[in-house]
Amino acid sequence: MFKRLCSTALIFGAAALAPPSADAQVTPCLPRGDLVERLEGQFDEHLVGGGLQSPQQLLEVWASGETGSFTVFVTRPSGVSCVMATGQHWHTAPPRRPEEVGG
Repeated sequence: MFKRLCSTALIFGAAALAPPSADAQVTPCLPRGDLVERLEGQFDEHLVGGGLQSPQQLLEVWASGETGSFTVFVTRPSGVSCVMATGQHWHTAPPRRPEEVGG
């Protein structure tokens, strides 16, 4: 009985220490206006690019030339935006003509 109890405790204890699954990670979502206000006010970020990811999703990249921070988020037709990525050390590459690209 004691061995069975100890074994059960060890198994459930090990399971509790496992990292959370990808499904358990929460993507922060909020109204686009609130997100833009926060990006401009707290991080000095401004729109640097974007485009339609699908008919239902607008992808935007916001970055700061001053701090180097950047944020990538998707906005749905409902006006709710979800942050997909954030980071540091943003740099802008100069645009190239198609004939300049390649080998």
